[in-house]
Amino acid sequence: MTRDVPAPSLTRGFTDLLGAWPADDAALLAQCRLLLLDGLAVAVAGAGEPGPQLMADLVRRDGENGPARVIGQGFGTSVAQAARVNGMAMHVLDFEPMWNPPNHALSPLLPAVLALAEKLELEGAGPQGHAALQAIARGVEAQGRLRLASGQIAPAKLTFHPPGIVGPLAAALACGVMVGLAGERLAAAVGIAASRAAGVMANVGTMTKALHCGDGAANGVEAALMAQMGFTANDDALGSPRGWGPSFFGAGFDPASLLAPIVTARAVSPGPAWKLFPSQFATHFAITAALEARGQAGELDLTDRIRHVELRVPPMPYIDRPFPSSGLEGKFSWQYTAAIALLDGRVTPDSFTDARRFAPDASALLGRIVLIPDSAISGLFDAMHVEIAVTLADGTVIVQRCSAPMGSWSRPVSASLIEAKAEGLFVKALGPARTAEIKQNLAGNGNFQVRDLMASVASRQKG
Repeated sequence: MTRDVPAPSLTRGFTDLLGAWPADDAALLAQCRLLLLDGLAVAVAGAGEPGPQLMADLVRRDGENGPARVIGQGFGTSVAQAARVNGMAMHVLDFEPMWNPPNHALSPLLPAVLALAEKLELEGAGPQGHAALQAIARGVEAQGRLRLASGQIAPAKLTFHPPGIVGPLAAALACGVMVGLAGERLAAAVGIAASRAAGVMANVGTMTKALHCGDGAANGVEAALMAQMGFTANDDALGSPRGWGPSFFGAGFDPASLLAPIVTARAVSPGPAWKLFPSQFATHFAITAALEARGQAGELDLTDRIRHVELRVPPMPYIDRPFPSSGLEGKFSWQYTAAIALLDGRVTPDSFTDARRFAPDASALLGRIVLIPDSAISGLFDAMHVEIAVTLADGTVIVQRCSAPMGSWSRPVSASLIEAKAEGLFVKALGPARTAEIKQNLAGNGNFQVRDLMASVASRQKG
């Protein structure tokens, strides 16, 4: 008599598929190397921000010995704690790539991979650079599939901050493969991480938003190491009636995307939208339109010439912040990002200091901006647009519309532009000598030592 063999669980099918995927295509690895470069540069720049520094100070109280470097802070700590602080640093500027469906896939993933790679190299496993690039590919793939399965695609429909919800699971899977997990053990890693997902949208605009990414990285790599030790989880923590999918997303959860064959890696297609401004991605549409309106005005200084501004946007209540309470919150304000673009002709990390937010010209212009949410405009990042109408003191009205900012899926930028962005951030925070070390470490297509790379970013230059 033949005994029926139960079908694999949703969780096991998902982890078996991604765990067995080679993720070794040359174009894919080149893209993941560029993602690593961009993410690391953004983290180095973000390491000097108050949130990551406060978390680093908290971690430092438990000692400064450990296998993994804390970016920009000058000490090492445990794998999980390094991943947590570095994940915050990578996200705090909101300058790392955006993905479709909307997510910050890099900051809850890359810090976990790098911290684990350092540990493995220190233990004698050999260079982990190649494995780290494969892990990035797997983690991005996992997050894209989990985001599709959630059913929450439009930003205005989000009930949870995506990197806090999908990041821990993807980091657990990617790190689990790095330490040799497969089958039931790899599924257990994702199952453990499923109980450690979090991220409420109310904290957007505060230091806690970046903690969603830091916790995602820490909880993900820790779940992988726990599973390696034999820690258990429900065998279908994703799909069971009280599992991750039904619990977070209810009837909207559709698991079909989790098990679909891998045809083209999501890191390549649709790939990332590369960020050229350090703010929430939808605001890039407003920034671009404002910069083009400023250029059309024909003068460098519009401070005393703007009578009124109208912004017509898709409904996104969480970035309708007419008077942000801090420079940090300004990253999530249609009104503030447009105002700074009009006033300064550029939007950089310095645009989001409290000093710039509360400067008299910024405060005055915010009072003259009217936001018009238009339900006829799509809220999908690859289908939306923003229109700005600037009325000048002489009655002239300048109208500009942005349907895709530079770096987005329909307006791609070259790898050399992303490399230049990274180099600029590295030079400012680390100086030219260590920037050259980083470029040398990542040059070519061969394997590389992650510990060498992380040594170059372990501390920021003074001043």
